[in-house]
Amino acid sequence: MKAGEPRRLGAAGTEARLRFETEPQDSGAGPRRRLLALDGRPAFELSFYCGTCQFLFRRLEGANQTLSIESMGERLAGKPVDLDGDILRTFGSLLPRGDYLPLLLTVEPRLVVPGQEGDYFSGEQVATWGIDQFWGLPEHPRVPYYRTFETAVDEEAHLYEFVVPMVPPSWNGRERVAEYAERLRSGAMPTAVAVSTLDLCRPAMALTATDEYRHWGLTHFLLDGHHKLEAAASVGRPVQLLSLLALEEGLAGTDDCHRLVELRARPRQARAAR
Repeated sequence: MKAGEPRRLGAAGTEARLRFETEPQDSGAGPRRRLLALDGRPAFELSFYCGTCQFLFRRLEGANQTLSIESMGERLAGKPVDLDGDILRTFGSLLPRGDYLPLLLTVEPRLVVPGQEGDYFSGEQVATWGIDQFWGLPEHPRVPYYRTFETAVDEEAHLYEFVVPMVPPSWNGRERVAEYAERLRSGAMPTAVAVSTLDLCRPAMALTATDEYRHWGLTHFLLDGHHKLEAAASVGRPVQLLSLLALEEGLAGTDDCHRLVELRARPRQARAAR
């Protein structure tokens, strides 16, 4: 893993295609929703500000397209890239003005379907928060996603990493997925690009918990690389991920964000059953 210095990136005001926003619940009462908006429409609902509710990314109707940049396609298709200033500025122009920590990660994605084997929301999250008391169900992200890494922070905290596509893998072109799968089998290391957030969540009271601890949720929302991630998951090969970690938009302090460099260098470790 490589990390650059924090960079001031992004477009001012409404010029950014992606923006972090808040809005009240439909009733006008209760906590305000944190949102990732695409072209002015809510694309993902994020974890509540309180930090005691469940960690969350939930796809909404506005997540209906990818953000690939044609001029960057060839540079990201084959050999690993470095923390190239031009690439950072180009993809940074899609984002709201702010401070971002560039991270270069090697990820081995595993595709997870909500409610099925390996689903964080019906597994590890339920063990800490229980099921939603109103719906009587686990939280649901409304999109298949990729699990890529996890490790212990300490005895009271665990890091979980997710790569979240803007559109479901079923929307990907089959020929392009097959092309990237062949490149990966031949030893290529293409690069995907994401804007990322780090949320630290722990229940205030966990009456039904069988394993209570703080969840560090590192979420990478894909800007470019939907076909690459699906191909890598299908053939069991790694890809490179350029993450632009939004230092001002997650539920974590700047020091916690910088700890990711050290945590991500640790061996992969699942949470021990309690």
